[in-house]
Order: sequence, then C-alpha cells, then structure tokens
Amino acid sequence: MLTPKTLQVGDRVAIVSLSSGVIGEDFAAHQRQLGEQRLREFGLEPVYMANSRNGLADLQAYPEKRAADLKQAFADDTIKGVICAIGGDDTYRLWPFLMTDPEFIANVRDHPKIVTGFSDTTNNHLMFYRLGLQTYYGPNFLNDLAELDQQMLPYTKRAFAQYLTGFSGAEITSSPIWYEERTDFSADAVGTPRISHPETHGFEVLRGSGQLTGQLLGGCLESLTDLLMVPAIKASAEQYQIMPSIAEWQAKILFIETSEEQPNPTEYRAMLQALNQAGILAVVQGIIVGKPQNERYYADYQTELLTITEPYQTPILYNVNFGHAYPRCVLPYGAEVRVDLDQLEINMID
Repeated sequence: MLTPKTLQVGDRVAIVSLSSGVIGEDFAAHQRQLGEQRLREFGLEPVYMANSRNGLADLQAYPEKRAADLKQAFADDTIKGVICAIGGDDTYRLWPFLMTDPEFIANVRDHPKIVTGFSDTTNNHLMFYRLGLQTYYGPNFLNDLAELDQQMLPYTKRAFAQYLTGFSGAEITSSPIWYEERTDFSADAVGTPRISHPETHGFEVLRGSGQLTGQLLGGCLESLTDLLMVPAIKASAEQYQIMPSIAEWQAKILFIETSEEQPNPTEYRAMLQALNQAGILAVVQGIIVGKPQNERYYADYQTELLTITEPYQTPILYNVNFGHAYPRCVLPYGAEVRVDLDQLEINMID
C-alpha cells in the first residue's frame, strides 16, 4: 500500500466534513476554536475546505459538496494531511462522486496524504484501501482535537503526535484511565474534565495464546455490517468494490468496535452474524476489539464474540483503546502488526 509521509511542523492540514456537517453550526464555534488551537500547538495549520462549514442541512442535501472538499484536499499540493471533522451515517453517498473521478483517483495515488477519522469514516477508509492508500482509524477534529477539557486527553494526544513522528515500531498500550462520553458539549462545558475511571481490565485475552502477525483491517462494526445488510449501502459498495473480498480478509487481523449508539447484545450478535455469514470471521486470523463506550455491555459483548467465533477458535484481544470509547489510539489500515496474547502487547512492525 501507499504509505503517506509523516506530517511536519508548519504543514497545512485540511478539515473535511465527509459525514455530518455539524462543525459548521454556530453552536460548534467554541469547538472549532479549540480544535484549531490544538492543531497549532502541534505546529500544524488548519485549513477548512470550501464546504466543510456549510452546516448540517446543506451537507446532508448535497453530498457532492462533501466529495468536492475531499477532491480539493488531494488536488492541493500544499495540503499534507486530511482530518475528518466527525462521523455520521451516510458518507457512502460520496462514492459515486469520487470513485468515478479519474483525476481524484490519480491524485490519491500520486500524492498520498494522511487521512484520520473513525466511526462512519470507516467507509472512507475502505474506499482508500481499495485505491491502495494507507489511512488511519484514529482521532478526528471534533471528538479529539476539540476536546472541551483544558487539554486533549493525554493518551489521545500522544496517539495523534504519531502523525508527526511515525508508526514504525510503535507499541499500542492500554490506557491507565478511561473516560465517559460527555452529555454537555456546550460552550459552558469548556474547561471541564470528563468523568474518568481507572482502567481495571486492561487488554483482555478472550481466547488464544502466543503471537499473531498480520495486517490490520476493520472499522466500526455498524459501518461494516451496513455494507452487508443495508440494501442501498450494500448496492453502492458492490458497485464500487468498497468491501474487501474474502481473499483480502484472509489472514488479516480484524479490528472492530461499536458506536455511541451502544448496541444491545441482541443487535451486537446480529452484526457479528452478518460478518460470519459473509465468510469474514472464518478467514481472519485474529480479532482486536475496542473498549465499548462507557463500558456498557462490556461482559455481554465478550459472550457474543466467543459464541459466534467458537467454530473457528479465533484468538481475540479485547478492550483495546480505539474507536468510540475515550481515549483512543491510531490503527493504520494495512499495517503489519504483532499481537502478543501472552504479554498483552500490540506492536507495529512497519
């Protein structure tokens, strides 16, 4: 895969709204200010793409504007990275405007850039994976750079710094603290800490021992299963070959996590069944599972995972800090990693 260069102090980075347009609303002005400040603390210069602040209604109505911003970011040689504003639920609507544009595809391949985000951004990551570009399941602008506390969450801040230092040889460790999702994102909440808890579980092995070595592939579980179960999304994914084939899933290390909707165990089981029926669970060599947000259904998810994967005896490492739970690390798509189930370690090989 094409690996983008690390960011450098002074680089310009694009802010794009590929899913929800919430970053453009007046009520998000204080979050924009915080996110811009934090990027500048890293030595980076935020650049909003032309339509990124148009707001919820406009970007919902016109996905082509969201696509145009991504095209602009890859066409501009002065832009060195792309940061997704936030997730959402319909970024698949961008595929027809992107995957049929030879100039965009050429720019992606000729000018690889760091792209970071999570949640619905899974659909963008898989599109780039199809185009051969390594992207990063990691922090976004509103959830992370615009954290309302007096600083970014330390674990997430260190993870984001890897976009400047690189990932080769990096280790993913368990955060000693986890945080609940906020209920108040208003300007009145600026400077207030999140509710935090000591991490009492750490990385947990649900099954397996020894070491696994393989490439990372996955995303938000809801997004992955929408590609298989929701007719409109499935049809578009098939048209543009977004979902990796079974051959591409072979021997990969699957990473999955659940959204802020906190699906109940029955819903979780149905999503795992969708992956199973598609043949994915039968061919991956291991699974890395993100911490459930607020630790809701923590034990229930374990039970469902073990039950669905029992025929394959799939090794599973649980409670890893990525996705919708706070704080979060970065998982590079297609990166070769070593998962040590005995030492509870995840190390980047390349």
